[in-house]
Amino acid sequence: MRHYISDLSQHVGQKIELKGWAYNSRSSGKVKFLELRDGTGMVSCVYYRGTEPGQCNEESWNEFDKMTQESSVKVVGIVKAHPKHAGVFELGAESLQILSRAEEYPISHKEHGTDFLMDNRHLWLRSKRQVAILHVRHEIVKAIRDFFDGRGFTLTDAPIFTPSACEGTSNLFETQYFDEKAYLSQSGQLYMEATAAALGKVYCFGPTFRAEKSKTRRHLIEFWMVEPEVAFNDLYDNMELAEQFIEYIVQRVLKNQPDALKALERDTTKLAPIKGAFPRLHYDEAAIMIKKENPEFIVGDDFGAPDETIISSKFEKPVFVHHFPSAIKAFYMKEDPKEPGKSMSCDLLATEGYGEIIGGGQREESLETIKRKIKEHDLKEKDFEWFMDLRRYGSFPHAGFGLGVERAVAWICGLPHIRETIPFPRLYGRHYP
Repeated sequence: MRHYISDLSQHVGQKIELKGWAYNSRSSGKVKFLELRDGTGMVSCVYYRGTEPGQCNEESWNEFDKMTQESSVKVVGIVKAHPKHAGVFELGAESLQILSRAEEYPISHKEHGTDFLMDNRHLWLRSKRQVAILHVRHEIVKAIRDFFDGRGFTLTDAPIFTPSACEGTSNLFETQYFDEKAYLSQSGQLYMEATAAALGKVYCFGPTFRAEKSKTRRHLIEFWMVEPEVAFNDLYDNMELAEQFIEYIVQRVLKNQPDALKALERDTTKLAPIKGAFPRLHYDEAAIMIKKENPEFIVGDDFGAPDETIISSKFEKPVFVHHFPSAIKAFYMKEDPKEPGKSMSCDLLATEGYGEIIGGGQREESLETIKRKIKEHDLKEKDFEWFMDLRRYGSFPHAGFGLGVERAVAWICGLPHIRETIPFPRLYGRHYP
């Protein structure tokens, strides 16, 4: 039976075999210590030379000094509860076998520059901090699926190759699709509108791409996005769903990943209040709030990162801003008939200055209006014939939103930059390794 570090609590007093990598090692003469990792956790393996149970033989004692950082090893020993720390275990090691001796490891336990770490991202992932981030990311991804699956949604993933852009081609990657042009998807939303007409409550979850020449701490070129769409929902139903969604994810991570958050030194008191109801601001209210601290802001424009920070700093919970000007929103966003010039859109701004983590709203269901807006946005009507069919054959009110996984990870982990939120980030000017 294979044993893992994460299961040590079940084997106290037993002799087991562990396989993993040498994260760190040290010697103090009569005793040697190996910090072993196996992907499920870390454990201290303590080597005393001797013949008693829990002590190691002469061969293993000598082998220890040949071991290098990140060598893969096999350790046999007796599981012991730590004498001072509840829930912590160690191994009274009896033997050590080096399975593969690593060359001199380029990443030491000292500080390294960002470019060096990004060039060695494939190795940097093994550090305690990066492992903790990936555990939180995994929990978030699982929570996303569990939330929607548990509420009767059907996963209906959208294609990555698309024949047209849903918001213009200025920030899309163009590629050759045999004898035609195609684009890497910037959103699966239009396709979710189609599957919502078949299944009612749907979502897609996959990679999306934005060809933005941006080097901010919030932007990736390739990122993962979840996009639910619900037939017969309006803007307010949409905000309620997004509110429940974010509360579920945050509270789930707090419950299931306390050790990872602790390793990241995350102040969880900032996450504990993330429960509904979230405050809601009309765009005009938010604009007044921004103007007081940023007089250069032009009412009618979209928010920049500093503007979002001004708003979110006033609240201990995420805040919705709704009814953005129609002029700055995509062609498919519905205009509020009670407020001409304002769209039935919403953004959810995370706390602590992390900015927009959700964007969405109610979609325009009128065929005539969609045709007019496609023309106004200088898009080709022939590219959207299939999309207009959704309005020709049983049009219906509907709403949805998108959440970028990496921004959620950055926020919940309290990370200063989005580059650490995904195993292999794609940034402007960087696609290696």
